[in-house]
Amino acid sequence: MPDYGISLEDVQAARTALSGRVVRTPVIPAASLSNGDRRSVHLKLETLQPTGAFKLRGSTNKLLTLNETERRRGVVTMSTGNHGLGVAFAARSLGVCAVVCMSKLVPENKIEAIRAAGAEVRIVGDSQDEAETEAARLVEEEHMTFVHPFDDPAVLAGQGTIGLELLEDLPAVDSVVVPLSGGGLIGGIAFAIKSMAPAVHIIGVSMERGAAMIESLQAGHPVPVKEEQSLADSLGGGIGLDNRYTFPIVRDLVDELVLVSEDRIAEAMAHLYWRERLVSEGGAAIGVAVLLHDLAQTLGRTVAVIISGQNVDMDAFTEIVLDHRPARMDLSGTGH
Repeated sequence: MPDYGISLEDVQAARTALSGRVVRTPVIPAASLSNGDRRSVHLKLETLQPTGAFKLRGSTNKLLTLNETERRRGVVTMSTGNHGLGVAFAARSLGVCAVVCMSKLVPENKIEAIRAAGAEVRIVGDSQDEAETEAARLVEEEHMTFVHPFDDPAVLAGQGTIGLELLEDLPAVDSVVVPLSGGGLIGGIAFAIKSMAPAVHIIGVSMERGAAMIESLQAGHPVPVKEEQSLADSLGGGIGLDNRYTFPIVRDLVDELVLVSEDRIAEAMAHLYWRERLVSEGGAAIGVAVLLHDLAQTLGRTVAVIISGQNVDMDAFTEIVLDHRPARMDLSGTGH
């Protein structure tokens, strides 16, 4: 395998480092998405992390690699929500000061959660790129340590631990459906899985509005993409024009890319709630739309879908699930 800046040994070391600091999340069967003996679908519930999202893995692993000087200077990041919360949570556990730069598009519930976790929040501009500019200023002028949301080997290794767990808990898996934003989640998972089981089919799923990684892949290099409001707000933001790690990993190791409309994201959120008894944010439920509408060109017999987070505004969530309540519901109990 080409050199992507990380190794399988890095992912395995991350799992050791994260033991006791993050949850080894369960993989549960999803009867409502399965198709008898022809296809078995399972959900990997990163919603059960202490912060409600997978980002805790990468941010914690990154902070654990910092030396004492870097920790003493404090850490700064930009975030659409879940990474910032992961950094805040990890920083507090390690006694490190943290600043999270965010755009005006980030939902208020995520901003308040980060503040509650002890980090300082700075709202800057209308995009993740503008928030990144402020983070870069703090690194340059105040010498804080930057924790990238995705384009960092330690962050990728932390997210890659999900892939290790999947192969151990679901050894028959032949397709993995993963939300796609900057590429940290799918990059880490794809690297870990392809290193050990190269035949597994990896599918990345983004929203139609502002899918920065997919547009960059189509262009052949990282490109700026206008950030738009979406139910999948956690998947917003660019991949960075100087992207070093996630772009080549996603380009080389992700087998298929799918775009999903806002209506289908809402339907997927409602399906997880009504049929599987799960609360999920739009960016986390997006992979379910692939199953509901047969959007993938290739799906195997044993499919894993990463449900990446549950940090959704509950008023908005309630409105969505009520608007998409099934006309007839089987309440016999196939959900979890």
